[in-house]
Amino acid sequence: MATSTGPMAPHAACPFSPVVLRRAPRLVRLAAPRRAAAATTSCVLTDAPQGIKMEPSGAPSPESSTVVAPRRDVGPDTVASIILGGGAGTRLFPLTRTRAKPAVPVGGCYRLIDIPMSNCINSKINKIYVLTQFNSQSLNRHIARTYNFGEGVGFGNGFVEVLAATQTAGESGKRWFQGTADAVRQFLWLFEDARLKRIENILILSGDHLYRMDYMDFVQKHVDSGADISVACVPMDESRASDFGLMKTDRNGRITDFLEKPKGESLKSMVVDMEIFGLSPEVANVYNYLASMGIYVFKTDVLLRLLRGHYPTANDFGSEVIPMAAKDYNVQAYLFDGYWEDIGTIKSFFEANLALTDQSPNFHFYEPVKPIFTSPRFLPPTKVEDCKVLNSIVSHGCFLTECSVEHSVIGIRSRLQPGVQLKDTMMMGADYYQTEAERFSELSDGKVPVGVGENTKIRNCIIDKNARIGKNVVIMNSENVQEADRPSEGYYIRSGITVVLKNAVIPDDTII
Repeated sequence: MATSTGPMAPHAACPFSPVVLRRAPRLVRLAAPRRAAAATTSCVLTDAPQGIKMEPSGAPSPESSTVVAPRRDVGPDTVASIILGGGAGTRLFPLTRTRAKPAVPVGGCYRLIDIPMSNCINSKINKIYVLTQFNSQSLNRHIARTYNFGEGVGFGNGFVEVLAATQTAGESGKRWFQGTADAVRQFLWLFEDARLKRIENILILSGDHLYRMDYMDFVQKHVDSGADISVACVPMDESRASDFGLMKTDRNGRITDFLEKPKGESLKSMVVDMEIFGLSPEVANVYNYLASMGIYVFKTDVLLRLLRGHYPTANDFGSEVIPMAAKDYNVQAYLFDGYWEDIGTIKSFFEANLALTDQSPNFHFYEPVKPIFTSPRFLPPTKVEDCKVLNSIVSHGCFLTECSVEHSVIGIRSRLQPGVQLKDTMMMGADYYQTEAERFSELSDGKVPVGVGENTKIRNCIIDKNARIGKNVVIMNSENVQEADRPSEGYYIRSGITVVLKNAVIPDDTII
């Protein structure tokens, strides 16, 4: 039984288990240890045998006989990160109906923004910008509560700043962000500020991925290779390859071709022999595409030059800037050897959350050295009375009474009444508690209090925050409807998954 309960210390990781996606295959090490070979390789592929050359570790290559510049260790004080708050979040709708994508709750007590923020902090990168535009109020509030870095005391010159879309001087300044590259372009002037003069590399991150990465390893490989731009990537199978930007490289890891979400013959043209990256023949036969993670490192001067001078009208990094830059600049691939999941759709989001409950999950929040941080809520431990809880995650401050929970994630302040049966469900919890007097008053008036009422059965469902689900309700989607819009009734169906809306009221005896 994988059940977690208990209070969370301020800014500490929630005591949960996390995620499964189609796990990216681990790379097979075929050469000398990374540090020993780092000075002689120009490839940026993490933990692959010093790239892809497959030479015996003791035999020098022709390149290694030339004079190699001394390795220069890169300090995190020379790196700034920009976390993109995402667009309208249409693929995650209705979870993004009233919030930005990075503010969507994940894993019971976290928000998606906590993943890149924690990776930055664990990588010692303390100059962080978050670009926001759509429904950003809850995201801004979460960042302000969680990541104020001691209000300037003892944190040196580090900062976390939210950069909201705003109008500026000039015709172009009257527009909203037109894409990822345009969003960064509109704030390039920041990197001419005196306090950022030492910033040599800029890390561009997305706010809707689930993974744990040492960004400084990425930046170090970027510098070691002499790259102008580096693109983090993962092996991908054919079933999902068309959802990502795909690339091909030469034997030194330099990107030669880049196509954004190709289909048909274009997709087939992007097949890569992944054995040269260190994958075994069996794995390489399945994972035969190289997919962009949407994570980039730019030399600061290169980023300024590209967005202002070379491509002043390019709006998107993945579909415009990177493909064009690959023709004229040294754009390197960094192969990430670890779990990573793009959870930008309802289906992938749902599956990734439920995978956190696995006995041996591909991703977990329990890492003591590199924790995932979140807002310190100071909630009491969860109270469980005569319940059956199997392979599930239960967050803080919940009340579970004579109920059954299986393969589910239960968010903060959730309340399950006697007879409730939850299976394959993600319940995000509530933003507040109701007093017993308030609950009794609502029940007496025939209203539905926050939580799940008696004898309700729910399966294959996402329950957004503050939902009020009555007694004897059945949410099963027994007819296997794939898509449905019922906002007036408090729910949508996406990819066969029922999504109960935030603040929705589902009356007693409802059947969905």
